[in-house]
Amino acid sequence: MKPLLLICASILFFQGCAQKKPYHYPNYDIIKPEKRCKPNRENIQKLLDSYLGKPYVWAEEGPYAFDCSGLTYNIYGSMGVDIPRTASEQAKMGKKIPFQNLIYGDLIFFGSTNKRSKRINHVGIYLGNGWFAHASSKERKVTISHFDKEPKYMKRMKLCRRYLSEDERAKYMDCDAPLKKMAVLDLRYTTPWTPDKGLPEKAVP
Repeated sequence: MKPLLLICASILFFQGCAQKKPYHYPNYDIIKPEKRCKPNRENIQKLLDSYLGKPYVWAEEGPYAFDCSGLTYNIYGSMGVDIPRTASEQAKMGKKIPFQNLIYGDLIFFGSTNKRSKRINHVGIYLGNGWFAHASSKERKVTISHFDKEPKYMKRMKLCRRYLSEDERAKYMDCDAPLKKMAVLDLRYTTPWTPDKGLPEKAVP
């Protein structure tokens, strides 16, 4: 019995002393956000307001910097809605809706201007009246854009998804295709980008 207890204690000790990975750009470790609030559009707005102006850093999902899908992953994850980490995987989930039926909080997925291409490489959160929020690699920050002011986004738009029903009582989380399994970590085991590290020279490595 004693050897078994000793082994268990050793495992717990080494787990408790596990070395935290130092930050290295790009940091592909996925840090899952803690649930902080209920899933509704008011909380989407609160979270987004707190992130506007934060820098764009490839592969980051907050809390100090974001890439495009890291922003949406963090906002929905902070409300307890588990969605995939990457834009291409996020685009497989939820209820597919036409552009003209978008409401606040829906996600808009973008690719190239080639209409035949289905590849997804960007995602934003719809705010209403043609406005959407996103972590922009061009602007190097979380910002707000408008389809009329930047028509290139309309040319790049591929599809739109809804995760929360209009009355917010149901979640649309069905998948159109198999999802890639991605391991997640917490802040005990990995280090996110922090402002003291400075912005990388290239927005996209």
